[in-house]
Amino acid sequence: MSFDYPVYLDLRDVAVLVVGGGNVAARKIEGLLRAGAAVTVVAPWFIDEVQAMPVERIARPYATKDLDGRRLVITATDDPAVNAQVTIDATARNIWSNSADDPTNCTFILPAIARNGVLMAAVSTGGGSPALAGWLRSQIARDVLTDRAVAAVEQLALERAAVKAAGGSTEDIDWRPRIRELLGEHETE
Repeated sequence: MSFDYPVYLDLRDVAVLVVGGGNVAARKIEGLLRAGAAVTVVAPWFIDEVQAMPVERIARPYATKDLDGRRLVITATDDPAVNAQVTIDATARNIWSNSADDPTNCTFILPAIARNGVLMAAVSTGGGSPALAGWLRSQIARDVLTDRAVAAVEQLALERAAVKAAGGSTEDIDWRPRIRELLGEHETE
């Protein structure tokens, strides 16, 4: 498998199915809800955390019809046969699918995400080592996604808007000196 085209998705109000009701499913659901997805969870049982989440819950095993109207599906069961079947069914319907910790049953993978305000960085090892991706995410969150960097995003957004409002193009500007200034970095010779 080759996961070489990273994207950020707008999942606001997108119908997403999660298959599984345990701890891994809860973590996946949390991220989907943060992104604004309309989440339905199907599983024979749900942990208390999933019970408390603002999602539609269907208390039974997965069935192909659960994919009706969905644009994205994530499996988080401890049954490899179920995870594989969901991926087969989703792929046949051109629905993007992810199977937690099982890249062979994925048409997309989820990177490790570091966030600070509007600033976000994603780290992926192509499914090779989620633990390494998580470690790198922590380093980036601590050392790169600082409050100063968030303030720089906000300032640069204002400056870009001013250039556009004046009829200019932001593509023709070398922003590197301004970025260094905002981040308090100095060029070394």
